[in-house]
Amino acid sequence: MREIELIKGNLKLKDKIEGFLEREVKKFGNSGKIDCPKKFIGRRVYVLISYDEPRKKSKGIRRRE
Repeated sequence: MREIELIKGNLKLKDKIEGFLEREVKKFGNSGKIDCPKKFIGRRVYVLISYDEPRKKSKGIRRRE
């Protein structure tokens, strides 16, 4: 059973879904990557790209010496 329907930005996915992950794409050389648990290696996955603004990371605290 596999049915994927995308109409005007709305997604309808009809399949046996085991889980759902939300991750941020990280820089990896000249590309990007998404970390995922090892138990999903070799499995079919869907990557959805949202229109949301990317989250900004804090730079942390720098100390002067």
